[in-house]
Amino acid sequence: MQRFILTCSITMLLPTGPALPSETTSFSKEVAPILLDNCLACHGAKKAEGGYRVDNYDELLAPGDSGETPVVPGEGETSELLRRIVSEDESERMPAESEPLTAEQIALVKNWIAGGAKFDGQSRDDPLSLVIPAPRYADPPASYASPVPIAATSFSPDGNQLLVGGYHELTIWDVSSAKLVRRIKNIGQRVFSIAFDSGGKTIAVGCGEPGRTGELRLVDFQSGEVRDVIARSNDVVLDAAFRPGSNQLAVASADSLIRIFDVETLEELRVIASHADWVTAIAWSDDGSRLVSASRDKSAKVFDGQSGELLASYLGHGAAVRGVSILADGKQVVSTGADNKLHRWQIDGAKRTAEIALGGEAFKLVRGKDFVLVPCTDQQLLRIDLNTNKVSQAYQGHSDWVLAATLQSSGSLLASGAFNGEVRIWNGNDGSLTQSWLAKP
Repeated sequence: MQRFILTCSITMLLPTGPALPSETTSFSKEVAPILLDNCLACHGAKKAEGGYRVDNYDELLAPGDSGETPVVPGEGETSELLRRIVSEDESERMPAESEPLTAEQIALVKNWIAGGAKFDGQSRDDPLSLVIPAPRYADPPASYASPVPIAATSFSPDGNQLLVGGYHELTIWDVSSAKLVRRIKNIGQRVFSIAFDSGGKTIAVGCGEPGRTGELRLVDFQSGEVRDVIARSNDVVLDAAFRPGSNQLAVASADSLIRIFDVETLEELRVIASHADWVTAIAWSDDGSRLVSASRDKSAKVFDGQSGELLASYLGHGAAVRGVSILADGKQVVSTGADNKLHRWQIDGAKRTAEIALGGEAFKLVRGKDFVLVPCTDQQLLRIDLNTNKVSQAYQGHSDWVLAATLQSSGSLLASGAFNGEVRIWNGNDGSLTQSWLAKP
């Protein structure tokens, strides 16, 4: 997954017209986006030019190496931040080595400071990306110039439609005809996870823009409207799973955290900070008593579903772990990742009981009754028989990495999605191909 580096970019000069009324200027809605888009790359936690940071409100107010006060509320003319952004001296003007801010942007900053430099977010130490209200995204293009990689897909509750992650949307296709049925818009740039609640009415969509923002959007399946936005972070949401028999939803993100929410009240119940890198996949046990996670930190971990207490940590992969599932007995786990193997291990003692060679690196797992589906980089979707610990079926025909898989509730059909945007529908009984298409509107 690529991380995108933000660059400082801006245009034009100090406004000549009347300033905007200070009381109308919002830090969260108007000033924070300016800082995020134009200043954060040079003045963030990882790179703080001149010892000055703007990555959250408190840092914005703290002096850098110069010792000058960046923001003096109500005294705009003496604020170092304002002096720098309006300076005509290119050696002093910020952002450095770029065009100046637009007249409108400078007016917003000036009037925010003059109005008291007030904070109107939830927490002063929140990153800028979380202070800014969740956006309503622009509509995706009517037609794609090229397909997008398919990192997430899911059958509809009735099994007649297939949901596929697109660019700022979910595309929904008729399984029998491979025709585009409808599009659910207002979704993050890329989609990494699609999960239905037990009633089939709400979709949890894990999405975001790599290296910049991430969130979980709760979508009403029938209307396609975004009901709520939760689990916002400064990097993408990679997976989500509803806890059986409850209103709880576990959310895994590239910020290394697992968050548990009540989807009715939207209350954040717990935060699990046990991993040291991206949490790439999560899954509940069938009874909801345990939660398993996979991480780029080369570990898979099992937690108590109620308390979040760590029960087991499996380190046998020695490489990034990208797929996990707790087996039906609630005592065993299967996991896959960058070591080209599927591992089967006991939760008690984290002891490996079987190891199955795969043809390539593997991604999120889909568990059936007595098997598990494994999408792989060798252009295959593999079916592993859990009774024999052997590959029982190799679904072949993709011409690119297979990134995602899903299983119809009846087990009659399964689907796979690839990096090149191709979707394939397979007969779950005999493995024959029933449909294939590019998921490209």
